[in-house]
Amino acid sequence: MVLLIPYIILDFDFIPLLVVVFIAWLIPFTLSLLKADKIPAVLLELALGYIAGRFFLHLVNPDSLLILEFLALSGLVFIMFLSGLEIDINQIIASFPKKINRKSIAYNPLLSGVVHYLICLAISFTGTYLLSFYVDIPNVWFFSLIPTTTFMGIVYPVLKNRGETKTYYGQTLITTAAVADIFSITLVTITSLYLKFGFHYELLGVMAFFLFFIVLYVIGKRFSPGIFRKITFQQSHAATQIGMRGSILLILVFVTISQLVGGEVVILGAFLSGVLLSFFMNKERSILIIKLEGMGFGFFIPVFFIMVGAKFKPASLLEYQNSLYGFLALLTFLFYVVKILPSYIWIKRFGRRLTIAAGFLLAAHLGLVIAASSVGLKIGAITPGANASFIIMVVITCFASPFMYNQINRKKAFADDQTIIVGGSSIGVLLARRLKPLGKPSLIIENNKSRYNEIKSKGLDVFFGDGTLAETFRKVNLQGGSNVVVLTGDNGTNLKICELIRKEFQHERIISIPANTRMEAQMKSLGVEILDARRILASAIENLILRPGTYQSLIQTYEHYSVEDITVLNAEVEGKKVMELPIHKDGMLMLLTRGSDKSVPHGDTYLKSGDILTVFGTGTAIRQIREILESG
Repeated sequence: MVLLIPYIILDFDFIPLLVVVFIAWLIPFTLSLLKADKIPAVLLELALGYIAGRFFLHLVNPDSLLILEFLALSGLVFIMFLSGLEIDINQIIASFPKKINRKSIAYNPLLSGVVHYLICLAISFTGTYLLSFYVDIPNVWFFSLIPTTTFMGIVYPVLKNRGETKTYYGQTLITTAAVADIFSITLVTITSLYLKFGFHYELLGVMAFFLFFIVLYVIGKRFSPGIFRKITFQQSHAATQIGMRGSILLILVFVTISQLVGGEVVILGAFLSGVLLSFFMNKERSILIIKLEGMGFGFFIPVFFIMVGAKFKPASLLEYQNSLYGFLALLTFLFYVVKILPSYIWIKRFGRRLTIAAGFLLAAHLGLVIAASSVGLKIGAITPGANASFIIMVVITCFASPFMYNQINRKKAFADDQTIIVGGSSIGVLLARRLKPLGKPSLIIENNKSRYNEIKSKGLDVFFGDGTLAETFRKVNLQGGSNVVVLTGDNGTNLKICELIRKEFQHERIISIPANTRMEAQMKSLGVEILDARRILASAIENLILRPGTYQSLIQTYEHYSVEDITVLNAEVEGKKVMELPIHKDGMLMLLTRGSDKSVPHGDTYLKSGDILTVFGTGTAIRQIREILESG
C-alpha cells in the first residue's frame, strides 16, 4: 500500500540517496580527522563513487537512479554557476586597455588572458593533431578544446590561501582563468551544436542567448530599483530567503532558455547565470556566496562527482590496448604544455619562476573537462576511452597542479603589507613615521626635489617621481596587495591619481581624502576608500572627552602598539583552541570574524582556516602572532 500525504507520495526508496550522501559526508570528515585537508576531496569522491557504482548502484531500481541522475545534473549546473560567480564582470570590462600594443599584452590582465588562451588553443590543436597519428580521435578540433579549459574553483582558492588574490600576479591568473572558462565553454557549445545539427538555427540560438545575457546586464547596470534591493536586504535572513530564491530562479531561467536552444547549451547557461549574478550581488556578495556554496558543495556537487565515479568504466580504456600508457603519458604532457608555454608571455613581468608556477596552476582541471567530455562522448566527437582518460586527467591535474605551484612558488610572490604614499605632505610623512617602527614597509612618492631631499634626510624611504604617470608606479613595482594612500595636497591631482591607479592597474586598495561631496562621489565610483576629515576629527574629540586616558596612551605610544587584521592560513592552526596557541604576552586577540559573523574570541574558541582575527599589541607581538596564524 502506498502511503499518501495530499499530493505527496511517500513510497520512495531513500537508500541509494542515503549511500551517496553518506559518502559525501564521510570524505571531508575523514580528511579532517586525518589532517589530510590538502588532498582534494573530489579525488576520493570519484574513487568511492566508482566503488559504489560497481558494487551497489547498479542494483538500484530505475526510479531511484533517475533521481540520482537529476541531482548529479544539478551538481554540474552548480559547478558551472559557481564558476561564473567567481568572475567579476565589471573588473574585466574595466581592465580593457585604452590602447592595444605589445606592452599592454603583458601588463593588462584581460588582454594577456585573451592572448594566453589563443596560444593555448593553437598548441592544443597542434598537439591533438599529432596525437591523432598515435590513437584514433574522431574529431581533432573538439578534442583540442578540452585541454584549454581550466577551473577557477582550484585557481582562486590556491591564490587566496597564499594571500595573492589582490596582487597584480594573482589578478592576472584569475582573469586568465576566467577568460579560459568563457572561451572554452562558448567554443564547446558552438562546436557541439555544429557537429550535431550543422549550420542550423541552433547556432543562431546561441548568439541570441548571448544577446539575452547582454540585454539583462545592460538593464541591470542602468536601472537599479531601490525597492528591489530594499526588499532583498530585508528578507535575506528571513524564512523566505529571497536572495537564495532569486539566485535559483536566475539559474533556472538561464538553464531553461538554454535547453530550448539545445541540451548542450545548459552548461553555458548555468555559467552565464553565475556571471550575471556576480554583477547584481554588490555588497551582499560574500553572504550570498557562502549560502550558495553551502548549497552546492554541501549537497549537489558531491553527488555529481560521486555519480561520475559510479559511471567510470575502466574497460573503455581497453580500446587503446598496448598504447594505453603511452597515450596517458602524452595526454598528461599535452595538458601541461598547453598551459605552461603560453604563460611565457609574462616572463619579463613576473620572471621565470612565477611564470612556470602560473602555467602549472592554470593547468588545473575539474568540472568543465568532465562536462565537455560528456558532451563530446554523447555526440561522438570523442571515444569512450578518451572520456575515461579525461577523468584520469582530472584526478592527476586536480592534485598535481596546486602541489607543483606551491613547490615552485615556495616564497610568497609579493609583499602584501607595503604602503605607497603618493605625495610628501605632512600627513603622508607622519603616516610613514608611524608605520616604520611597526615593521610596516612604506614608500613616499614625491615630485618636488627639495621636499624629496628633506624626506630622505629623515630616514624614510622616498622615490622621486610624478604620481600622475603610470610609469612611476611601474618603476616602484606596484603590486595588487599594496595600500596606496593618495595625499598630494591638491584635490584635482588626488582624483586624477586615483583614477589612473584604478583603471590602469585595476588596483583596489586605494585610500584618499575628498575635498567635497562631488569629489567624494567620484572617488566612490572608482572604488576608493575615502576618509571624512570632519568625522575623524569629531571621533577624536569624542574619544578625548569620553576615554581620555586610553586615547592619550594610544596617541603618545603609537610606536609601540597597533591593531591589525590577520587571516588564519596555517593548516596546523585549523581546529585548535585559542588557549593552545603561544600568543605573545604583549598581544591580544580582540575580535574574530568568520564569514558575516563576528565574536569575541575566548580560550575555548576553535579556529578555522579563513577566520580573520583582529589583534592588538606591540609590533613584535603582532609579527609573532602573524607567523603563527599564517605560516605552516
